Amino acid sequence: MATYVVTGAFGYSGRFITERLLALGHTVRTLTASPGRAHPFGQAVQVCPLDFARPDALERACAGADVLVNTYWVRFARAGFSQAAAVQNTRVLFAAATRAGVGRVVHVSVANPSLDSPYEYFRGKAQLESALQATGLPHTILRPAVLFGGPDILLNNIAWMQRRFPLFGVFGDGRYRLTPIHVGDLAELVVQEAAGTGERIVDAVGPETYTYSELVRTIGRAIGCERPLVGIPRWAGLAMASVLGWWLRDVVLTGPEIDALMDDLLVTDSAPTGSIALSEWLPAHAAELGVRYANELARRRDRATAYDSL
Repeated sequence: MATYVVTGAFGYSGRFITERLLALGHTVRTLTASPGRAHPFGQAVQVCPLDFARPDALERACAGADVLVNTYWVRFARAGFSQAAAVQNTRVLFAAATRAGVGRVVHVSVANPSLDSPYEYFRGKAQLESALQATGLPHTILRPAVLFGGPDILLNNIAWMQRRFPLFGVFGDGRYRLTPIHVGDLAELVVQEAAGTGERIVDAVGPETYTYSELVRTIGRAIGCERPLVGIPRWAGLAMASVLGWWLRDVVLTGPEIDALMDDLLVTDSAPTGSIALSEWLPAHAAELGVRYANELARRRDRATAYDSL
């Protein structure tokens, strides 16, 4: 059995990855910014602070680890955190892992990263792929487009809106596409790639691709709340998201997220690497999907409550 260091084991994808590793009998340490958060692991996971201002502590946490699994990132810039800072922070983590002699890194990136991207999210992800490659550490880079399952934000909140409003606004023509992968399939890919050798880049995609309109309709039908779709311009969608965000005390959607979605950056033509189809998963989970709004900022403000309760 191997020793793994997983960033964010009490969060979203990190929790699924940790559950899978523990089930296989591996030893797991987590680097987390929320050491006091409620979680299901009891004493099975050693908790270490994810403190980028203390690279020596990061190095000690990585010492003796066979694999570092990095899921750390931020979705958008806000007071106290930004994607530019996340790039610098992750460089510090990679340097600590290199000094500690970690045997392999499995790094979660994003579909379609580019150093020339107009979007900071995708540009930052590309910068980190280059930084990891420059370390010389054996590694796999996983590139998911959209995750679903568990306490995800996008699909859950699409369902939440359809449960509460009579219409659903779709930016433009709604024909831009997404290729979602179940978070459990991502965890399986981490396990597979952790046992590999050399350097690999793998698109982490499920077996189905949807247009955005198809995705919204599919979710609506599954939960019994399919709403008429109304095409709206970008500015109107962003304005409505801002008002809704003010009410919910969250960032519902950002302009760059809308633009990247409409630019088809959440889809790839790669062969599926996940097996769980959204169309088959939805009916079994429709009863809980969208019952509660998944609040990104609440998960950052509250570092004690279980992640899937916020």
